[in-house]
Amino acid sequence: MPTILRIGPYRFFFYSNEKGEPPHIHVQRERFLAKFWLNPVALAGSKRFASHELRAIQKHVEDNRKIFLEAWNEYISG
Repeated sequence: MPTILRIGPYRFFFYSNEKGEPPHIHVQRERFLAKFWLNPVALAGSKRFASHELRAIQKHVEDNRKIFLEAWNEYISG
């Protein structure tokens, strides 16, 4: 479960066993979780995050999409 980036209270990561899924990133803050697709950036699902916080997180995902895709391709394909 490599951590790709930390921004404030958020940890952006993916699970190493997700080779069968399209590129995406998981986000965690304490017991709050969300998953965003990367092509295009879209919310796949969340647990406990409020909608206003999800919008802020989505902005982080959009701003760092290139980093997440590079990490995904390197780790999953490598």
